[in-house]
Amino acid sequence: MVRFLLRRPIAVTMVFLALMVFSLLALTRLPVSLLPPIDVPQIVLKVSYPNSSPESIEQNVLRPIRESLLTLNGLEEMESKAGSEVGTIRLQFDFGTSMNLSYIEVNEKIDRLTNSLPTDLPRPQVIRINTNDIPMVRIQVIPKEGTDYAEVTRLTENVLRKRIEQIQGISLVDINGKQERVITIAPYKERLAALGMTEQNIINAIKSGNQDLPGISVKDGQYRYYLRLATRVDRPEDIKALPVRGPGVTAVPLGNLARVEYEMGEALGYHLFGQNEGLVVTVHKQAAAKMNELMEQITASVRLFETDYPQVSFAMTQDQSTLLRAGINNLQSSLLFGGMFAFGVLFIFMGNYRLPLIIGISLPTSLLISFLVFYAAGISINVISLSGLALGLGMLIDNAIIVLDNISRKRQEGLELFEACVQGVMEVMSALISSVLTTLAVFVPLIFMSGVSGALFYDQAVAIAAILFVSLLVAFILLPLLYRVLFASKSSHFLKEDSLFYSKVRQMYKWAYGKVMARRLVNFIVLLALIPLFLGLGLVMPTEGLPPIEKTDAVMEVDWNEPIGVVENKKRIRLLIAELDGEYVQAEADIGLRQFLLFDGENSVQQATLYLDFLDSEKKDDGMEKLEGLMAQRYVSAVVTIRDAPNAFDQLFASDRPLLEMRWKDLHSKKPVPSEDLEPWLADLPVQGWTKGPGLQEESAVLFRVDLEKMSLYGVPMSTLTTAIERLFGQYSIDEIKHFSEVTPILLAGNKADFREILRRNELVGTDDKSYALENFVKVSYEDHYKYVTSDKSGIYQSVEFTDRESTGKIDLLKTWAKSHGLSSSFAGQYFADQENIRQLMSILGVAILLLYFILAAQFESFVQPLIVIFTLPLGLGGALMVLWMTGSSLNVMAAIGLVVMLGIMVNDAILKIDTINRLRQKYGKMSLGQTKEQILNKAMFEAGEVRLKPILMTSVTTILALLPVVFSSGLGADLQRPLVYSVIGGLTIGTLTALYFVPLAYWFLTQKVVVK
Repeated sequence: MVRFLLRRPIAVTMVFLALMVFSLLALTRLPVSLLPPIDVPQIVLKVSYPNSSPESIEQNVLRPIRESLLTLNGLEEMESKAGSEVGTIRLQFDFGTSMNLSYIEVNEKIDRLTNSLPTDLPRPQVIRINTNDIPMVRIQVIPKEGTDYAEVTRLTENVLRKRIEQIQGISLVDINGKQERVITIAPYKERLAALGMTEQNIINAIKSGNQDLPGISVKDGQYRYYLRLATRVDRPEDIKALPVRGPGVTAVPLGNLARVEYEMGEALGYHLFGQNEGLVVTVHKQAAAKMNELMEQITASVRLFETDYPQVSFAMTQDQSTLLRAGINNLQSSLLFGGMFAFGVLFIFMGNYRLPLIIGISLPTSLLISFLVFYAAGISINVISLSGLALGLGMLIDNAIIVLDNISRKRQEGLELFEACVQGVMEVMSALISSVLTTLAVFVPLIFMSGVSGALFYDQAVAIAAILFVSLLVAFILLPLLYRVLFASKSSHFLKEDSLFYSKVRQMYKWAYGKVMARRLVNFIVLLALIPLFLGLGLVMPTEGLPPIEKTDAVMEVDWNEPIGVVENKKRIRLLIAELDGEYVQAEADIGLRQFLLFDGENSVQQATLYLDFLDSEKKDDGMEKLEGLMAQRYVSAVVTIRDAPNAFDQLFASDRPLLEMRWKDLHSKKPVPSEDLEPWLADLPVQGWTKGPGLQEESAVLFRVDLEKMSLYGVPMSTLTTAIERLFGQYSIDEIKHFSEVTPILLAGNKADFREILRRNELVGTDDKSYALENFVKVSYEDHYKYVTSDKSGIYQSVEFTDRESTGKIDLLKTWAKSHGLSSSFAGQYFADQENIRQLMSILGVAILLLYFILAAQFESFVQPLIVIFTLPLGLGGALMVLWMTGSSLNVMAAIGLVVMLGIMVNDAILKIDTINRLRQKYGKMSLGQTKEQILNKAMFEAGEVRLKPILMTSVTTILALLPVVFSSGLGADLQRPLVYSVIGGLTIGTLTALYFVPLAYWFLTQKVVVK
């Protein structure tokens, strides 16, 4: 096939040009994202039920919803959490479940439950989670001094949101910090009492004067008109003019009986940018959109907003496209440095500029054609797939070097140019195909991991497979074609012999080879003994998900753990920001309830999240340490979590699950165990170092107890009492004004006095038409109660959490403790997920080794020789672990990817070495010049070492040098890639020595008794 294609250079050239044209077209249509569009198998239901206790929300709302959702297809776990006024249900599905269908099914079940849920309950919000829900950027909208906040809210919601949504590729624009204008009615109670009226007279007047007649029409001759009552109100002035009638008096304008005015509605949440209150807009992209282009359009739009709306300040924060740019920059630097170092190494080793030129053409060609495979496979350009391309580029250089070196060697042996190109390719073709297959055999099984990790590895595996197979196409067809064109006018004498540098290197290799082979058995045993020593480093190294990235931003999440309102919450956050003034670059905070549609976390007026961006990591550490000290000093009861600000990777991989959580249920009462009973039990818990789970956390509450005897004695109906309490302490909605899409509530003004004063100063009317102070019928007390009610599939549970790994070995003791107190126990936590991941990795590793063995056995036509390649892998792993340990790195996702890449390159070198030894043994065996089999074996091993010395050294040196700049670089991309680089450099350093010396030793040991055919 190679001979046939090389005889048709014009046709082959046209085919490659056509492929490149189609690849360019595909590249323009490929979506550009930060992460692959993964459907995370989770759905979250959020419930908002104002003025309701956790027990009420659990019993009346969450429990019926949970029971109806138990039959969902693919449901793996279900957990709910009821708090004051809010509740959440988190559904976890098996990975691979169709989340589109599950989302529809959940909504259908919620709709069927509508009649079973409280009538005043807003419909539960169903949130589906995927990687595109992570916002690209946050746009701060801050009203300038003197600007009406309600007008800015309307501007943001009705204008800015729509202008951003009109950008092609935007899927959702989410807003937090909105505040609406309301009309408040504050009755003059003295005037009402003097006229014998009550607040109900005012409420009735407003409802009567704000009626409409939808759908009613009147006929006027041949015409028909829709009827509209002229009494409908639109403004506070209209409400003031409404007549209010009382007993025995004429109608009085409502404006004389109550204060009517616009006010800002009571907010349950705020957003701060620095010290300024404002709104924040989060922008989400469509799966098929290009993030880098979208960011340019969004930036341009914000500049236009600044010009069009001078009464508002704008800023862009938490731009997630920096990760994508880091990935693109890494790919560009890999391509640039790879080409530069390949040129330099080839020139040093071979002293000819034409060979680096060939590689310079083949690298971008292979990369471009790989994007055509992306398009066919439906893969987007994202950080994961780009990292796969960057890794594959190193192997692509290796293939190119091996092919070019072999063709050059054939030319130096005296073969004619065309024949040298053909035989140079044919001789290494099977070995290179095997090396690509073995690399994929090591890497591709990782896509069968469950969960998000497997889905992410899919994109990387496709990227690596694409560039490797394209590299074979280029190496077998384009490289020999380019070689033939560039060297057509030159004879074999033009090709320079080995450079002086390489001659010295070869002499050193021969000397070392002689020393190693002089004591073969001893050296072989020593190398084998190093394997467990090297691998033992992996047991003492720390493990983590992502490598530690030098970040300049951090987040503080706080639960004040006190019954404070959202205004006090905002005041405290402002004081903290003021304490750090001048130390941060940007600060923003989400306080209280979040209005984001896609917010799936806890919502409470007592919680806040403070984001701070500093000039550098040192200032960040100092600033957050100061902040932590302030919190510990001023707010002892607050629960504070300080961590680096999460990027898109963190938000996808991070888990807030404890290491180990022990859950128990009281199967008799099916209710939480009371605190007074549980406290002495927990004192006897057999494992130390635990913290209370959400179901054990307590908070103080005011309890109103109604004196039913007095109410009966004075003839006060219960409905009168509850209505009075609702009006006095809640936000009592009288009616609302609708004007197109704008809705303005009409509210009875709330009383901002102390609740005891309110009870003392307000009265109820009995059956004898006498008034009695409200405090006569209500007894006030304080009590502690559970802050949350937690449940799973089988009902209400309480829990304690452990962070010490020693606790995982005491599960049986904990079960015995629960049983002794009549409790049913179960266990959950990250520990079990980690154990499952380890089991999966071990089984996948076993499958990868088996695939590796099968491919090599087919390549070498031997059951023994594949073991040589497999034995080289632990030495390479040991070298990588040693460098990671010496540099203080951890075992993380990027280090693991580096290990896989390094093993792929090591496998290539070992395969080529063994393949060459086999061919030379066959060649010298057929010649049979009176030599013994031992002599033939030694000669084949020595000559194979010389033949493959140059490509082995060049591939290793070019890969190491191409990656070396990352070690000395800074920034997000370098921080992510550094563990990968350490793995590859360490593994290849040891792996090169392994290919040069361990492979011939192992070959001699395993095959010295094999008969040469």
